[in-house]
Amino acid sequence: MTQPGTRTSSRVEAAFDAARAEGRAAFVAFLTAGFPDRDAFLAAADAVLRHADMLEVGLPFSDPLGDGPTVQRASERALARGGGAAETLELVKALRSSTDKPLVVMTYYNPIYCYPGGEKAFVADLAAAGGDGMILPDLPPDEGSSLIQAAQAARVDTVFLVAPTSTDARLRLVAEASTGFVYAVSVTGVTGEREALPAEVGDLVRRTHAAGARNVAVGFGVASSETAGYVAEVADGVVVGSALIRALEDGSDVGELARQLRAGCERRRV
Repeated sequence: MTQPGTRTSSRVEAAFDAARAEGRAAFVAFLTAGFPDRDAFLAAADAVLRHADMLEVGLPFSDPLGDGPTVQRASERALARGGGAAETLELVKALRSSTDKPLVVMTYYNPIYCYPGGEKAFVADLAAAGGDGMILPDLPPDEGSSLIQAAQAARVDTVFLVAPTSTDARLRLVAEASTGFVYAVSVTGVTGEREALPAEVGDLVRRTHAAGARNVAVGFGVASSETAGYVAEVADGVVVGSALIRALEDGSDVGELARQLRAGCERRRV
């Protein structure tokens, strides 16, 4: 297995390329670090990664403005037992010892800003743990130049978000600043499970591609094989978080849910 800190700059891109070569969308799974506890998180991550192409490791945060109640509850529980940035990086390191698949940390900017040593230290420690990238939901790329530079130096991908309300100029800015992929938000709201997604998702993906992004993954609302299949018809990647977190809350088989979601990602229109 790859040792911590010996990543290549193309691991995330390679995952999308491999899925594309198989005629499907990449399955990007999300789990909150340390939820429901450290050992259960690692077990769930192992089960999910048997089917997912990539894992987003959510860094618990007290004010997750873009997250719905399911992910908020998971963050609160992880924080209550002492979780945070340090444990998140420890868990990334533990996962890296057992998988070669991409591991990206989804984090709000405040934990990076408050991290001992600041941006450069956080990025360096993430790279040393074997992390491949950061998804930054609340940091506009035009205000993140120093973090982007630090990430480039450490060969850590930076993933920024676009939304249905994003202008063409904003799409170009995000596409230029993002490496690995661009995260397209399916709705103007928060994360959470939805029975259906708006028809405008396809248009947002097309516009983001036209703005220069090679890989576009869609999240916020994907909760089943059916909704994953809908996204897979138009996007390069399908992001699922709340449904997996709820499965852990309910004691359901998270690995089986991941298998079903992966099957939905195979319904790509080619």
